[in-house]
Amino acid sequence: MKYFSIGQQRILFIFATFVLVILYFRFYHRSLSPPPEEIPKEIVVEVLGEVRNPGIHLFQNPPTVREAIDKAGGLKEVALFDTGATAETLETGTLLTILKESSREIKVKLGRMEARKLLVYSLPLDLNRVSAEDLCLIPGIGESLVQEILAYREKRRGFRSVEELKNVKGIGEKKWRTIKPFFFVEQ
Repeated sequence: MKYFSIGQQRILFIFATFVLVILYFRFYHRSLSPPPEEIPKEIVVEVLGEVRNPGIHLFQNPPTVREAIDKAGGLKEVALFDTGATAETLETGTLLTILKESSREIKVKLGRMEARKLLVYSLPLDLNRVSAEDLCLIPGIGESLVQEILAYREKRRGFRSVEELKNVKGIGEKKWRTIKPFFFVEQ
């Protein structure tokens, strides 16, 4: 069996070091370029009723009622509706229902999307309005805890903050940290 000479060993060592440096810079070394900008949050709006393409639509910026209707394919028929109402800016999780009142008049109704749809898009639920069935959709909340949450909400006439969930029997610090992203309290 023949061994490498000292010169060959040096060349192999330099080559191996070179390969390791390339691999380091390729996979482990963070580039000196500025960090990527924050990923923009998409605005989720559900449009139902007298539009061509009802359903859930995503926007990069908060849309107006008019923009949401346009993204849903526009109205099914030519109709008149209040132009002031179409300029209103919508927030994420809004349910926009377009109703036909008369042959040429349209009514715009704003609400909140169903809890199960909000949860699919990782949007929080209003702790003071969420139903027992919707609370059961949240991981880590069972029927007994739902009853405790609803009893506390009724007794205190609503939550003033999500932090108040810590006061509910059966919710400790660990459970609170896992369920708090699922809720908000409207002021």
